[in-house]
Amino acid sequence: MIKKLKEGVYNVGAIDWDRTLFDEIVPTPQGTSYNAYLVIGKDKTALIDTVEPQKFDELKKNLEEMGIERIDYIVSNHAEQDHSGSIPMMLDMYPEAELITNEKCKGFEMDLLHIPEDKFTVIKENDEIDLGGKTLRFIMTPWVHWPETMSTYLVEDRILFSCDFFGSHVATSYTFAKYYDKVYHEAKRYYAEIMMPFRNFIEKNIKKVEALDIDMIAPSHGPVFDNPEYIINAYKEWIDPEPLNMVLIAFVSMHESTRKMVEFLADELEKRGVDVKIRNLTTADVGEIAMDLVDVATIIIATPTVLAGAHPNAVYGAYLANVLRPKAKFAGIIGSFSWGGKAVDVIKSNLSSLKVELLEPVLLKGLPKKEGYEKLKEFAQLIYEKHKEAGLIK
Repeated sequence: MIKKLKEGVYNVGAIDWDRTLFDEIVPTPQGTSYNAYLVIGKDKTALIDTVEPQKFDELKKNLEEMGIERIDYIVSNHAEQDHSGSIPMMLDMYPEAELITNEKCKGFEMDLLHIPEDKFTVIKENDEIDLGGKTLRFIMTPWVHWPETMSTYLVEDRILFSCDFFGSHVATSYTFAKYYDKVYHEAKRYYAEIMMPFRNFIEKNIKKVEALDIDMIAPSHGPVFDNPEYIINAYKEWIDPEPLNMVLIAFVSMHESTRKMVEFLADELEKRGVDVKIRNLTTADVGEIAMDLVDVATIIIATPTVLAGAHPNAVYGAYLANVLRPKAKFAGIIGSFSWGGKAVDVIKSNLSSLKVELLEPVLLKGLPKKEGYEKLKEFAQLIYEKHKEAGLIK
């Protein structure tokens, strides 16, 4: 589907309505799109990013339908294959095209796609290419979410082609963002899954973006934002260093002991005015857990003891939190056992990258008894006091 953004500027990418999983781990329940933008100047034509190779025929069809016989420049903002994977086929289709990118991205694409070095023209920060009445300026935006990522700014039309930055995994037939509740949810999900570990870099890159005069932000996944302040402000909210007065309890339970602990703890926290999200690690959507992690101040991993260690699903939950590196301030472990083991040690080792205060674990033998529930009450009170000391409860 060809989508016009402005005169001479088109999205000629592909929509992937059927994709349900990305990178073999990230659920994409709304599908996704691989946006590729064609910019036609008076003298030259440029294509900004390409599509997942399996969708190359759709990109090819769009260009043929528009009668594009020559492309002078293929700009690659990011080397990951869902955007760069069709570059080799595009270079076969348009052999005169120069491949424009930065030095680091060039290295990646020579390794990942086996593109010959002589196909590249390397650019640096603020370099420009004149297409004839349309000027492309290159803005380095590293670590959103790879080290080589950059954005391309179309000066006269004030459009920022931001690649993954500000993107969302959603397949849509509309060109510009609308239905904002849904847009917010999908963009936050994308931020949580892809961008959250790099929020310090994102803060710096947002400042670069805000220094530009922008009319549209055109990412490489999801709809185009013709009110760019909406998605910029959403990102500012998500990278804010202060979490909410909220606890995520990610749990797995085999014979109800751990489940009873989780439900009791959640009830005690709510009595104290602390909001709670509970996710069952055997059934929960990874993306929803990631979104919870954007906001929460405390992460609790709840696990039974299996073969002397933590349940594998609990290990996975801890590992997920560890790699996403959320802004949480506290973490805790609760769980049950029958004859002892090292469940706590296993979970602790999987939380080692988090900059959190680790609270004293509560591990109970079998189904909780009166004294066990008292320990959980004390645990809930401790969390409440920690949130209060952190200024999260007024």
